[in-house]
Amino acid sequence: MTTPPEQDRLHAQLAFAMEIDKLRRIVRRNTLLDGSRRENDAEHSWYVAMLAMVLAEHAPPGIDLDRVVAMLLVHDIVEIDAGDTFIYDTPAVEAQLGIERKAADRIFGLLPRDQAERLRALWDEFEERVTPEARFAKALDRIAPILANHHNEGGTWSLYKVTAEQVLEKVKIIEEGSPTLGAYATEIVELSISRGHLERA
Repeated sequence: MTTPPEQDRLHAQLAFAMEIDKLRRIVRRNTLLDGSRRENDAEHSWYVAMLAMVLAEHAPPGIDLDRVVAMLLVHDIVEIDAGDTFIYDTPAVEAQLGIERKAADRIFGLLPRDQAERLRALWDEFEERVTPEARFAKALDRIAPILANHHNEGGTWSLYKVTAEQVLEKVKIIEEGSPTLGAYATEIVELSISRGHLERA
């Protein structure tokens, strides 16, 4: 007896749903804003997707907000296989790209072809940062840990000896996606420096 195509499709979708549950196990270096514990990837993805809706007025005009939210929801799924990489560890970030691409092939490949292609395209768009939507999504992804570290007296900046110059390099990415958010992130960095929570090189 053959399985109806709609059943095959449902099974594929449920296999993907069960797989992405693992995102809750991937613990990031950044903490929650109250500093009580480290956040996981699923929490981070939800948080930045919410930021997209709340801060949409600071995005470039005419942006497709639904696509931004979708990108943010899928952008870290590859870390199920690849793990979390500290953004200030440049060699590790460069080495991770190939691992993440293989992870994207495997995890999105669990879905029916049409959905696999759509979600994989969103992940690629986010990584390539060519469209206004991708640049805004990346800006939100970058500002979230800056907010957390600022509210935790330096947080991972202090723990891993991150310099102000390194953080300001990431602020440039925020500025590309939203000049308003970039200016705010710069203010936060300068305030963190003045409070002694972030050191210059």
